[in-house]
Amino acid sequence: MTVATKEIIRVDGVKRVFGKGSGAVTVLKGVDIRLPSGKLVAFKGRSGSGKTTLINLLSALDSPTEGTILFDGRDLTSMTNKQRDAVRKTEMGLIFQSFALIPLMSAYENVEFVLRIAGVPAHERKSAAIQALDHVGLKPRMHHRPFEMSGGEQQRTAIARAIAHKPKLILADEPTAELDSRTGLHIIKVFRDLVEQSGITIALTTHDPAIMEIVDHVYELEDGQIVSHN
Repeated sequence: MTVATKEIIRVDGVKRVFGKGSGAVTVLKGVDIRLPSGKLVAFKGRSGSGKTTLINLLSALDSPTEGTILFDGRDLTSMTNKQRDAVRKTEMGLIFQSFALIPLMSAYENVEFVLRIAGVPAHERKSAAIQALDHVGLKPRMHHRPFEMSGGEQQRTAIARAIAHKPKLILADEPTAELDSRTGLHIIKVFRDLVEQSGITIALTTHDPAIMEIVDHVYELEDGQIVSHN
């Protein structure tokens, strides 16, 4: 008997239009996606294909013009802004291309700050932050600030920040774009280990062909549509 894999994300008929009238631009055109739990998934496509818009929708930073997005069985598109904010802060982790670390805070402080926003009790934050940094191999560097770290270390800090509150889903927009190929590959291997060890789902955008060999599923976007999936 085959047991069905649980879906953490289900996207049905999602369309995203920016602007109105003759100036309207349709960035996503009827997108359907299924993201199974505990997998590493890549969205690939050239610049302008709709990858970043899709990530923004999946992370509830934006809402679709048409269609529905279910996260862990709940309809994000029917939630209030406050409800979506709560889901994003407590059940999702976001990683950005530019790292988005707070410059004057150490690696530990950057991670602890996000735990505070997520509502993690004060007596749990220190151990959670240190554990997350240790998971990505940065415990010895946790008191260094971003300008004292390499690009790879900064991105690993961003990963630690995203996983510290134990989210169900991590969304990463071009997480290796600012890194050299060797460091970028190391970051993807960190993602691979996270998926295998913790069962978390990670979805990322990329145009790096080397990454496609490491992920479980690849969705290819072209002109706002899914043109292939494997």
